[in-house]
Amino acid sequence: MSAREGSALATVRRALGAVHWYLQELTGETAYERHCARHRRRHPLVPAPTRREFQRLRARRREAEPGSGCC
Repeated sequence: MSAREGSALATVRRALGAVHWYLQELTGETAYERHCARHRRRHPLVPAPTRREFQRLRARRREAEPGSGCC
């Protein structure tokens, strides 16, 4: 593989990585990871909730704030 081909491949990989990141952010997939990181910083001795528990808490918060959604 030539240097030019390697450079082009690296550019494509970066672009695909950026698209992957954007889609995860758009769908909320990274919310749990961000929550766990924040939880570990603020409460290092308390175990973080499981993904399922986090999703339940998130759904309850959305239901408690009906004006925050669309329409």
